[in-house]
Amino acid sequence: MNVQELYQLWLEKVEDTELRSQLEQMDEKEVYEAFYTELEFGTGGIRGVMGPGTNRMNRYIVARATAGMAAMLLKKKAAPAVAIGYDSRNHSEEFAKVSAAVLATRGIKVYLYPSLRPTPMVSFAIRQKECDAGIMITASHNPAKYNGYKAYGPDGCQLDLEDSKVVMDEIRKLDLFADCNFEDFDSLLEAGKICLLTEETDKAFEDACLQVLMRKDVLKKSGLKVVYTPLHGAGNLPVRNLLKRAGLENVSVVKAQELPDGNFPTAPYPNPEIAEAMKLGTEQMAAEGADILIATDPDSDRVGIALPTDKGPVWVTGNEMGVLLCEYLFSTRLEQGTLPEKPVLIKTIVTSPMCDRIVTSYGGEVRDVLTGFKFIGEQIRDLEDKGETERYILGFEESYGYLPRIHARDKDAVCTALLICEMAAYYRTQGKTLLQVLNELYTNYGFYLDAQDNLYYEGSDGMKTMSEIMANLLANPPKEVGGVPVVEVRDYAAGTITKPATGETRPTGLPSSKVLKLILNNCCSVAIRPSGTEPKIKLYYSAVSDKKNLAQTQLENLKRGSAVLLGR
Repeated sequence: MNVQELYQLWLEKVEDTELRSQLEQMDEKEVYEAFYTELEFGTGGIRGVMGPGTNRMNRYIVARATAGMAAMLLKKKAAPAVAIGYDSRNHSEEFAKVSAAVLATRGIKVYLYPSLRPTPMVSFAIRQKECDAGIMITASHNPAKYNGYKAYGPDGCQLDLEDSKVVMDEIRKLDLFADCNFEDFDSLLEAGKICLLTEETDKAFEDACLQVLMRKDVLKKSGLKVVYTPLHGAGNLPVRNLLKRAGLENVSVVKAQELPDGNFPTAPYPNPEIAEAMKLGTEQMAAEGADILIATDPDSDRVGIALPTDKGPVWVTGNEMGVLLCEYLFSTRLEQGTLPEKPVLIKTIVTSPMCDRIVTSYGGEVRDVLTGFKFIGEQIRDLEDKGETERYILGFEESYGYLPRIHARDKDAVCTALLICEMAAYYRTQGKTLLQVLNELYTNYGFYLDAQDNLYYEGSDGMKTMSEIMANLLANPPKEVGGVPVVEVRDYAAGTITKPATGETRPTGLPSSKVLKLILNNCCSVAIRPSGTEPKIKLYYSAVSDKKNLAQTQLENLKRGSAVLLGR
């Protein structure tokens, strides 16, 4: 069908009053954008702008994705079970109930959280209830117009490539309106085909998170003052309950951002990476004389912090927090005699190489994986298969995602918020701030300055432009960036690492992914990749020197040179 035929079909078939009203008000451009393609079910599920259409997130697209999941699961097992959760976004509860009803109608047992919960709690519930899969309705840190559907396997990790392909194949067989019907949610709930998870699961999750503590009394004794904001998301009760159970009493919440609100009125970009989202929190931190501001994104899988200084608040980047956690975990466990032989840290290929220096100094191993926490989860599975999970110390990615324990298999801002508080409390008892500790690490290991840029390409034309840019860069990798020669080309799409000077090539050892990373002869690097969830190309810069001013100069040169490469 062409765009107009699909539009007319939706006008004929859609019964949902809100979606029908939106359909009737669309202009020609809006119709094209909503129907020119379909939201693809990828390895992480689906994500998109909410509204009617095949290229939008709505109850029909959610029902078809879930019917595809059901078909995949029933091929493996006669009576599978699935855990489902949702966050504070508009339509999240609706989409979760649609998913639950689709599964239950097809004979699949459903465990549904009765109200909004963080993403890591779904990953945890899958394992606790011995489910075969999980679904989390969330668009994480995206703006309010987005929603999404994250799919998980039986180990609590995001769905693997093989199962994702089966789901995609099953979805393609389904007629959106004829094959994805489902029974009434309330009737299925009353019949016991959908079960609501209880406080027992919540407490079990909190109990597991509390095991991350290594200095159990320091939170009570340190006098640490914390300001916390859930950014209108799902973290409010879980984070505050956990901190209270751990003995941290002096925690205040940012009232204007406390309650769930899918419109995110005080944070158009509800992301702890964004200064605007943190503004109310930093103002409260200053007014209360607090030691730290902690923020979690809407589904509470990402966590960011800000710290007070005489010159105003300072935001700690995702890489910097990873470095701090890495040093704290390794040094504390060495001090306490619990650091295993060959301890493992897992990070993504676009995350700071500073961690390599730290981990190596403790005799540990660093495993680099593709961007996406599912790949960190796969490495945890590898350790589990070998009976070596005690070697796992930390998994993290630069985009504010951390997992300091393996109770879940996706990034966990709830557990990490607790660990950050313990770390800040401990250093406070030593007369140090986290910024002072970070500067000590730079002095010891070198000034690794990491930064990002996002280049946006909206709409159908934008996606085409993104594809052309990446295809050209991969086919013709640059020989220099900002006048600095490239000494190594890491083409993760082709799976090769090449040294231009000699032509020597070796495999990356990783699955194919449309990412290009250039290593320069001054040890700096830039990685270029299209986002899997938003219409943008992301650039990741890493500069290093034994002097901060030199590293800063290198970083600025990287940015200028990269802008030239992408025609900006």
